[in-house]
Amino acid sequence: MTRRLQDELKQTRPFSTIEEEVLVGLSRTADALQRGFAAVFKAAGLSSTQYNVLRILRGAGGPGLSCGDIADRMVTRDPDLTRLLDRLEVRHLVSRSRDGEDRRVVTTRITQAGLTVLDELAGPLAAEQRRLLGHMGEGRLRALADLLDEARASGD
Repeated sequence: MTRRLQDELKQTRPFSTIEEEVLVGLSRTADALQRGFAAVFKAAGLSSTQYNVLRILRGAGGPGLSCGDIADRMVTRDPDLTRLLDRLEVRHLVSRSRDGEDRRVVTTRITQAGLTVLDELAGPLAAEQRRLLGHMGEGRLRALADLLDEARASGD
């Protein structure tokens, strides 16, 4: 029986292993879901990584975070986080300041404008999440989340 993923990829040979099939399927699914969210972020003039940084900084609250701490919390790694923060700062979505005791440490905080952008995106993002995944139901989504947790644990 031909699998759906093979059909999508127009692949005539079966995958070598089930692990290969799952990894390709995860990559394909992540790409499809990201494209759905990209349109929401684009309307706000953000990339998904910029949105992720704003979300992280909102969670950090008033104390803010260093660049290294932000990098540790990113959903997907960005090799040039400093430039990403520069772009957010130019738009006044974040502010940065040097530590008084250790001038090498720069703390980044979300601004009120950044919080406003996140508030404005909340509704459209929730709608897109429901559109992309709501058909699966809470039980199946919980099972999927647990399986993804288990898969990530093997990579630690």
